[in-house]
Amino acid sequence: MKRLVLLLLAVLGVVSLPAQQNNLSPMVKIRMIPTKGSWEYKVGEPIKMEVSVEKHELPLQQLTFYYEAGPEMVAPTVKGEASTGKKSVTLDLGSMSEPGFFNLTVRAEVDGKTYTQWKTVAVDKEKLKPTVHMPDDFEAYWKEQLAALDKIELKPEYRLLPERCTDKVDVYEISYQYTPAGGRMYGILCKPKAEGTYPAVLRVPGAGVRPYSGDTWLASQGFITLEVGIHGIPVTMDAGVYEALRTGALSRYQTMNIESRDNYYYNKVYKGCKRAVDFIYQLPCFNGKCAVTGGSQGGALTVVVAALDPRIVCASASYPALSDMTGYLYGRAGGWPHILRNPETNVFNRKEFIETLSYYDVVNFARLVKCPIQFIMGYNDKVCPPTSTFSVYNTVQSPKNVIIVPEIGHWLYSEQNARVNEYLVRGLK
Repeated sequence: MKRLVLLLLAVLGVVSLPAQQNNLSPMVKIRMIPTKGSWEYKVGEPIKMEVSVEKHELPLQQLTFYYEAGPEMVAPTVKGEASTGKKSVTLDLGSMSEPGFFNLTVRAEVDGKTYTQWKTVAVDKEKLKPTVHMPDDFEAYWKEQLAALDKIELKPEYRLLPERCTDKVDVYEISYQYTPAGGRMYGILCKPKAEGTYPAVLRVPGAGVRPYSGDTWLASQGFITLEVGIHGIPVTMDAGVYEALRTGALSRYQTMNIESRDNYYYNKVYKGCKRAVDFIYQLPCFNGKCAVTGGSQGGALTVVVAALDPRIVCASASYPALSDMTGYLYGRAGGWPHILRNPETNVFNRKEFIETLSYYDVVNFARLVKCPIQFIMGYNDKVCPPTSTFSVYNTVQSPKNVIIVPEIGHWLYSEQNARVNEYLVRGLK
């Protein structure tokens, strides 16, 4: 098992590192460094950041830049312009009166091109509490939903994909029934060819409409992997089909039927992902140990599945979406898809919509998680802001840990991807 973990680390490092280096290396760099030498602050503590702008890795002198700062994702509390001087300048940005995350955004023009960068510091993040209301009947509602789901016959179907199979792994497009009307959820199943029983990893997807390829490499190491889509459509069609759906029928699916608790789009999504565990359990080669993982929307679905299915033995959620979505109603960041942002003019800022969201907010599912769970996140994520992630993390009562790389946004280093697999492998031993 130790050899397998090391192999996972090595392979993921080799595959991912070049792309990350390219993404992080623009010719002009705006550097922002907290003067205290830490990204961690306390409520009331002065926040000061040293700012420099570099070209060819040399500081640009006497360059005027513009900045704004304040709690992340809401109106800035500080704005101004400054000069880099001979090398850098220190900005005194004030402090925060409540736990949360504080962001500095800098905009500079170099050679006629505008560069923008931001950095975020944490302020007593362990004390951050969620804003979302948990309905009194939340648990009863989802027990009722799952009881109805259990009455639907699974009717699994398999289609071998010979072109994707390897000498060690069989690959199938699969589907199973998950609605009373006969709707089916689709995914890619990869399982070892060798006789025996194996643990399983369920991969739940980030937002969007796309095909899926499955995880043949992990399957080749002795794991069943199931990667599911959420939209009830096959996951092996031509790319143009998904593009047409993304821009047409499934555009802004995140708000479809938001007026109805029972018909909101994510009702079928949550139940369909939980149903994936039922599918795994009926596989003859499954050994009874199942983990779940995903990032962004997939991070949200990871928490949801772990909460709804007590058979999950461990989970790893990267920057979960759909978390503390009501944050914007309280003057702070809310989670993706930012349905309630700018509440003063937002058409979704209505009591019935907010009530619906409370039954789907990941914070409320986090309260029900019983298995060990790992979170991964950074401080500069503007898609799933850390305020929303820590609203979830601080709510979880089961064994938990969080891997923080402060400088990252809505992506992971190869080392973090490796940590996900290492955690899952260890939990499935």
